[in-house]
Amino acid sequence: MNKGVVKFFKEDKGYGFITNADTGQDIFFHVSDTKDQLFQNDEVTYEETRGKKGMQAINVKLDR
Repeated sequence: MNKGVVKFFKEDKGYGFITNADTGQDIFFHVSDTKDQLFQNDEVTYEETRGKKGMQAINVKLDR
């Protein structure tokens, strides 16, 4: 499991980016890959997979 912070989330478009806590690298996520309502600066855990346009976060969960 990776940890990171939501850099931004465009609710109207259904996607956002997470900044990885260890590497500082930004990774794309789609609203369908989380069950939680996410906001900018929320701490999250996630897994990575290769998507159509590169690495993508899946199973994104709010780190409570």
